[in-house]
Amino acid sequence: MNQVSHLSWLTPLRVLVAGLAVLITVTVSAGSVLLLVRDDTAGATESAMGSPRQALVPDRTLPSAPPVVGGPGVQVTPPGLLAIAAATVPEQILHSLAKVKNVQKVAVVDGGTVRVAGTGLQLLAVDPAQFRSWTPKAVADHPAVWSALARGEIVADSAVVKRLNMVLGAEYQLDGGPRLRVAASAALGFPGVDGLIGKELGARLGFATGVVVLLHGEHVNRQRVLDLLGGHAQVVSVGPEPSPRQTQVAARSVLVGRPDSYLELYQRGAGVCPGLSWTVLAAIGQVESSHGRNNGPSSAGALGPMQFMPATWKAYGLDGDGDGVSDIWSAYDAVPSAANYLCANKAGQGGEQLRKAVWHYNHSWSYVDKVLSLSEAYALAYPNQ
Repeated sequence: MNQVSHLSWLTPLRVLVAGLAVLITVTVSAGSVLLLVRDDTAGATESAMGSPRQALVPDRTLPSAPPVVGGPGVQVTPPGLLAIAAATVPEQILHSLAKVKNVQKVAVVDGGTVRVAGTGLQLLAVDPAQFRSWTPKAVADHPAVWSALARGEIVADSAVVKRLNMVLGAEYQLDGGPRLRVAASAALGFPGVDGLIGKELGARLGFATGVVVLLHGEHVNRQRVLDLLGGHAQVVSVGPEPSPRQTQVAARSVLVGRPDSYLELYQRGAGVCPGLSWTVLAAIGQVESSHGRNNGPSSAGALGPMQFMPATWKAYGLDGDGDGVSDIWSAYDAVPSAANYLCANKAGQGGEQLRKAVWHYNHSWSYVDKVLSLSEAYALAYPNQ
């Protein structure tokens, strides 16, 4: 970016596959489950999925999984104050800030503004590993956020996504800059901050280095912070972390938790719909996204590891892991939500009702045949599950 500003932040922006994987004990990360088997037709459209009666031959090829940043278990220390300085904050000033009464922890990150079709987005450029503890607990524990940053993608504040009608998973052309993918959203809770990017990407965009200071502690003297940072600095209070109910009132209670494998996730997810076999969910997951490896958006606008249309997600999406948000991109939420949608169409009754329910998932009888054939193959591959 040629021009990046950082002192205006206090103004708010307004496939059935030929090979069936025998091993699906895969790691859960990045808000989805990473497939550890080869699927040569991952992401294929309905018309390219092949014959519904292709041979289902086990495939034991195990490609390595990409590195993942993040996961549950972080001890969070959210900021009480956020300060924006006119220039890079010297190290001695940071030491002085750390000595201010009631300050328990200090961090400094980069920041700047990018524009998309003339609309400014005020972003922090952070090191994911170092910044996680400064975010609300639900954000710190959400691996999709930190993996997105590590991949050089944008994590947008959920309020900004709603206000600007942004599409998660879509790429946006920065004015005078590259195209960037908005990979995830989260309730960040930082006043005037519209999203996060990785520190390396921030450097490439010309962000101002070391101008945003975070201070953890209660009842910190704002005037003292201003005095140390200089007259052109701005200091704002950061409110308390929103409760899950405040973050998304409609999010439903925990259903599956955060299992370590897709196999267990499908098994738990099937419990949402009594009578539904987990193998049906596994078949849909493989056909739709190769178990989270190709999450879209599809040409029709379907999103996430179970390829929901947004309108369908709005009606049937669940909060599967209890983080307070029903996230279409998260496998923890998408798998039980798929079971919920199938159950609403009487999939648990089996037989012809199951066929009709799968048809409602994708209006194609050849799709139904593919899913149910693959489901049978999973049942044969996992006879004791």
